[in-house]
Amino acid sequence: MTDAYDRWAVLKKRAREGGGADRTEKHRAAGKLSARERLETFFDAGTFTEVDALVTHRVDKFGLDERRVPGDGVVTGWGEVDGRPVCGFAQDATVFGGALGEAHAMKIVKVMEVARKAGVPIVGLDDSGGARIQEGVMSLGGYGEVFFRNVLLSGVVPQLSLILGPCAGGAVYSPAITDFVVMARGTGQMFITGPDVVRAVTGEDVTMEALGGADAHAAQSGVSHFTTANDREAIALARRLLGYLPLNNLEEPPVAAAVPPPEGAAAELARIVPQDANAPYDVHAVIDRIVDSASFLEVQRDWATNLVVGFARLAGQSVGVVANNPASLAGTLDINASTKGARFVRFCDAFNVPLVTLVDVPGFLPGTTQEHGGIIRHGAKLLYAYAEATVPMLTVILRKAYGGAYDVMCSKHLGGDLNLAWPIAEIAVMGAEGAVNILFRRDLERATGAEHDRLRARLIDEYRGEFLNPYLAAARGYIDDVIDPAETRARLVAGLKVLSSKRDDRPGRKHGNIPL
Repeated sequence: MTDAYDRWAVLKKRAREGGGADRTEKHRAAGKLSARERLETFFDAGTFTEVDALVTHRVDKFGLDERRVPGDGVVTGWGEVDGRPVCGFAQDATVFGGALGEAHAMKIVKVMEVARKAGVPIVGLDDSGGARIQEGVMSLGGYGEVFFRNVLLSGVVPQLSLILGPCAGGAVYSPAITDFVVMARGTGQMFITGPDVVRAVTGEDVTMEALGGADAHAAQSGVSHFTTANDREAIALARRLLGYLPLNNLEEPPVAAAVPPPEGAAAELARIVPQDANAPYDVHAVIDRIVDSASFLEVQRDWATNLVVGFARLAGQSVGVVANNPASLAGTLDINASTKGARFVRFCDAFNVPLVTLVDVPGFLPGTTQEHGGIIRHGAKLLYAYAEATVPMLTVILRKAYGGAYDVMCSKHLGGDLNLAWPIAEIAVMGAEGAVNILFRRDLERATGAEHDRLRARLIDEYRGEFLNPYLAAARGYIDDVIDPAETRARLVAGLKVLSSKRDDRPGRKHGNIPL
């Protein structure tokens, strides 16, 4: 009996040691936590339950028969985050560089299956050199099994990926399929091919950080949704993010205590948004004065900054916020903004998170770059996402809503449940200047000099007074009410309350075909 327990203790100790003390200390010296430390930090204290700690690979070639480490380079299990169950895994870069082999992959697949059956989120803490070359097609097959589960769980349970070390090759595709990617600056990198291959094939000389670091993917590629300074911040952010989300697609998001904005915030809204339709302002200032205090968690903050998306709470209820930002590209919709908004809207719809849309949009960004880049199909993604959504959808037109962008930004015509507008709202095919140039072109051509300028100014004023207002839309029921900006939060809270039991049946189908 003693021998059996001794053997058990030795195996457990080897599993906890991973690649050994030297490699673990080198890992920590790089500013990273160990795989086990990451999971213990992520889960509530004392709640992590490990499974498959004694799994090893089954490969005998290339000297691997002498290198069998219990756990095979990934720690898997489950625990609690703020008292709610969550499954997770952390790759251990001290064992085979975190490279994925067959046994390694099957451990991840098993915990993903637990997440599927239990209906709980799955969180991956990724730190991997890619496929384990020594295992050949078995490692590729392992990746395929993981990818398949990612797709199977998409829209069923929330999936988060924390990139806390280099992730190369196949290691990047699983995070790309998950709902949110969090990257630690300086340590987390993602790329299909590393700098050496890039240099050999294209002649480009690039560092790992410049090629696939956190800032590159946050601001340029849009692959990453959040950037943090280190492991601990990434883990804290993931815990916060889960607090806005339900455990699965059959549950409602958790409700927190309501924390109203500071006194006087509502009265400031009319001042923050200029009446001059061409004057810029930062929509974050509007969001902060409408949602619960300090509750806004922005997603993809540094990419497509002309559209702001993120999670917040409204009287304690989780909501997804989508808002044009006139401080960036005048708030126009371009390719990246449309793609960003569409994916966020679809996520919220999949997980029963109501949508609040704040509109101030002059239209789609013009130009050959946008047209040739496919703004038509990309813009259609956002339209499709809103029209497909069945969660409560509340829209407030703050100022401009011009052209097709009026329709796309959660108009009544796409299924908006409560559509409000401020008195300064301008809802029209285009702005007054452009409309007058088209409608009164011949009159303007006949006029010359000062007469031309006076005529054009008068026509613009007349057009603006008659057409650039919210009342034509309100008269047709396209807008449910025109409200004082100070009422915005109260009206949204009331709307959210009445819509909490919303049901919207759609025709049965396998799935739609969103524009690509």
